Amino acid sequence: MASQKTNQGPASPAVLSPRALNRATLSRQLLFRRTAMAAKDAVGHLVGLQAQNTKPPYYQLAARLDGFDPEELSGLMASREVARIVTLRSTIHTHTADDCLTLRLLVQGARDRELGLFRKGLTGVDLERLARTARAFVEESPRTPKEIRELLLKEWPEAEPLALGVAARCLLPLVQVTPRGLWGQSGQVALTTAEQWFGRAAEPVPAPDATVLRYLAAFGPASVKDMQTWCGLTRLREAFERLRPRLVTFQDVRGVELFDLPDAPRPDEDTPAPPRFLPEFDNLLLSHADRTRVVPAEYKERTWKGNQSHRTFLVDGFLAGIWRLEESDRESTATLTAQPFGPLGREQRAALVAEGEYVLATTTRATTRDVRFGTVSA
Repeated sequence: MASQKTNQGPASPAVLSPRALNRATLSRQLLFRRTAMAAKDAVGHLVGLQAQNTKPPYYQLAARLDGFDPEELSGLMASREVARIVTLRSTIHTHTADDCLTLRLLVQGARDRELGLFRKGLTGVDLERLARTARAFVEESPRTPKEIRELLLKEWPEAEPLALGVAARCLLPLVQVTPRGLWGQSGQVALTTAEQWFGRAAEPVPAPDATVLRYLAAFGPASVKDMQTWCGLTRLREAFERLRPRLVTFQDVRGVELFDLPDAPRPDEDTPAPPRFLPEFDNLLLSHADRTRVVPAEYKERTWKGNQSHRTFLVDGFLAGIWRLEESDRESTATLTAQPFGPLGREQRAALVAEGEYVLATTTRATTRDVRFGTVSA
């Protein structure tokens, strides 16, 4: 009797648990162990640092780089090797000069959608003329947002001032010039074009494929929707499909397809992860549609108050609480207060104290430093 053959379909992709995804992402994010990487290289590897406020980029690198000195990043800003510019998710990021001149163009579609929300306030406004007028103004000398609005109001007095300012910001690649963002200094927001600030023309709009690969290197394994959440763009499926022969695929526990680089690190899910203190708006917590790889479901609403984000800390690789920093230059003191969402073991508390002491030593000039625990207010 002839044997029967069974048709075997292609093997299903391996399923990655939230913990396995956590370990892979921590590794890409340089959060497993601090690495001896130059600050500029880290900014490029991470495809920018969230910078809605001026200090978070420094805390992001303090959590990731061995021996990081905030003056290193500040020096890069002063020498115009990195800059602050609106890019991913239409929010301010610190990027390398190269990324300021390319990524900003790649995400123009998201800026166009933002501009569309203000169309009613721009009735009768010639947007091409507005862009030319604003460009000439800010390239003559860096200008504040108020100065830009006032200039444009002279040209279009019937338009809404806020809409005019948004239009300039959406239509032009505007960078925030120093001293804004320098470590230990202050300065109001003043803007000029990326081309003017870096002294070279913007490159042609890049295809998204290379950015997909960079995203996976820093945030993978990830779905198409994850990347779209990260950058604010839509319709990236085509780029992933072009790259499919070069990638490997997995599934999460919900059956969502995840893409990754073949040789990217994917540590065992039981690999120990050290505690880390992160600033508000750290991209680790903002760059996936499904954030359960870092944020336990019961904590997903606890890092925000209104539209403000709290500073957060990780225990065993997952969000475990928020923290605050109080400094007194007069008394040369700095106190970091960790506010856990749940109970912590003795070893976990000791490790958090050691990590907090490192953060204070790296990011403050205080001679008296204290790490303590508090409770989260209701």
